[in-house]
Formats: sequence, C-alpha cells, structure tokens
Amino acid sequence: QVQVAESGGGLVQAGGSLRLSCVVSGSIFSINAMGWYRQAPGKQRELVATITNSGSSNVADSLKGRFTISRDNAKNMVYLQMNSLKPEDTAVYYCNAQIKRYRYSTAYDHWGQGTQVTVSS
Repeated sequence: QVQVAESGGGLVQAGGSLRLSCVVSGSIFSINAMGWYRQAPGKQRELVATITNSGSSNVADSLKGRFTISRDNAKNMVYLQMNSLKPEDTAVYYCNAQIKRYRYSTAYDHWGQGTQVTVSS
C-alpha cells in the first residue's frame, strides 16, 4: 500500500511563514515529479509548485518569490516553504506524487489527504 501524507499546516498570521512536508511511504520503485496543489473554499484546485526527481522546479507565477519547493529523494519527501503569507493563501494544501510501483510500470498520480493552512489578517 502506498501512502502520501502531508504535515505542517496550521494557523499563522499574515506575513508569517510555514513549511509543509510530504512523505511517500510503502513499497515503490521510484517517484517521478512531486508537487503541491491547493484548494480554497468555493474554488478549484490549483497548482502551487512542482519538482522533478532531478530537482527542476516550477512555482506558479503568482507565488514566485514567496513559495519555494524542495525535495529529498533519499527520504521520499517534498517540502513547501511558504513565506510572507497572505489571507488569500488560506486553503487546503495537497501533495501529489507520480509513483512507479515497479520498474516497468507506469507512474500514477497519488494524492495526500491535504493539510489546512489558514492565514489570519
């Protein structure tokens, strides 16, 4: 069984910082891209940032300069450092991992349950 689990969410004041973590556990062969998405109440899920297994990253234009994604391949973890948080960053943040269970299998998307980030004004 493969599991994707986020942690690190919480309540923070505007201007503050949070660091989200996501770990992949279970029997897997490899992980391709990993990423973070978020969904605010009444809105569609949107891309926050992605990172390949070689470390090439992409952050949504509106978040560049405040959010940084990083990854530890040895630990099967991905992180999202969020600085200068704003009330509009309030959302449930989801971790995504493209996982290959076996050497010759296709990589499939796996999602975590999400972690709530609330930014107060």
